[in-house]
Amino acid sequence: MALFNQLYRGSVKTGIRSVSTSNKRNSHAVPANGYHFELNETQKEFQDMARKFAREEIIPVAPEYDRTGKYPWDIVKKAWSVGLMNTHVPAHCGGLDMGVFDGCLVAEELAYGCSGIMTAIEASGLGQSPIILAGNKEQQKKYLGRLIEEPLVAAYCVTEPGAGSDVNGVKTKAEKKGDEWIINGQKMWITNGGVANWYFLLARTNPDPKAPASKAFTGFIVERETPGVTPGRKEINMGQRASDTRGITFEDVRVPKENVLIAEGAGFKIAMGAFDRTRPPVASGATGLAQRCLDEATKYALERKTFGVPIAYHQAVAFMLADMAINVETARLAWMKSAWDVDQGKRNTYYASIAKCHASDIANKCATDAVQIFGGNGFNCDYPVEKLMRDAKIYQLYEGTSQIQRMIISRELLTKAKESA
Repeated sequence: MALFNQLYRGSVKTGIRSVSTSNKRNSHAVPANGYHFELNETQKEFQDMARKFAREEIIPVAPEYDRTGKYPWDIVKKAWSVGLMNTHVPAHCGGLDMGVFDGCLVAEELAYGCSGIMTAIEASGLGQSPIILAGNKEQQKKYLGRLIEEPLVAAYCVTEPGAGSDVNGVKTKAEKKGDEWIINGQKMWITNGGVANWYFLLARTNPDPKAPASKAFTGFIVERETPGVTPGRKEINMGQRASDTRGITFEDVRVPKENVLIAEGAGFKIAMGAFDRTRPPVASGATGLAQRCLDEATKYALERKTFGVPIAYHQAVAFMLADMAINVETARLAWMKSAWDVDQGKRNTYYASIAKCHASDIANKCATDAVQIFGGNGFNCDYPVEKLMRDAKIYQLYEGTSQIQRMIISRELLTKAKESA
């Protein structure tokens, strides 16, 4: 860790702080001849640090966290100490105010090491996004600043037992009484649910079932230690087991009016707007997993021999590796495009969904192919690709299923077609 601290406190930290604000707006500015595909020096340093952190701190311990399901607090604290967390927190809160693109660079490298540990770290960013987008200065300073001062994490509480993709089906309700809101309901599949210091929570505040989603819900910041907040048991999932996933019950939870984001009825737009910022990092994480699958499969294919030669020299296997490489590279380009767009202040819903959908499917395809290349060994937990295959599946489910992404993409596509007709 001495090396990481030296890097962060020295040139990297100084460089990032000095250019972070301009980076978010200008580092990917289009040159005279159009697109360019080169990271700036600060981004390269940050990417290298994240890559080294994944190789030296995450990969050696990832199998144990997968086996036990223990939350990786020690890794989280190390990532926080070297500046790999909360990079997008505004400068007035003590953060680096970096863009989505820069955060995606880190997420891809961490997911290469273990996507479960990456999710434990990155899910805090999902919880923070509504406050970054819609919080006032006081709310941002109090809740985002807290995450800079010590290694704490946040969580995003929207999904419920009966409302996942259908956010309009959220049943958790909030009733205003004086200067407080009283919240009752149950959330489910909340990442960081049992370890978060505070939550972004979406609740119905308009009791009229016919009220449009754009006016029916309100976004709240809820302190974990508020009386009536009760996290359930840690769910034992198929993959990404280092991530803490739980249901949370809210029973007569009193939240001050100061913790409402923007105003009553603005919650749905805030919650959906956050996804345009957080789906690119999910896509980059899926890309990191896919890259790991390709690297492991390539290494194994060069070592394993059949019929007197490494299996990589058999066309059947070589073409599988080639397809994996094509998929990894296109997934990376997709998340880069969607992250670049949001950092330029553009509406990136279309490209964010493409990136998330494509990278998620690619992660699963690459994991399946890696297991196939490993043969019988790939089906055994002593080899790394078995875990990668289990970890990959959730990418097609959380933060909007692949089917929901296709609905969004097709809707955006048809809308543009009608507008141009």
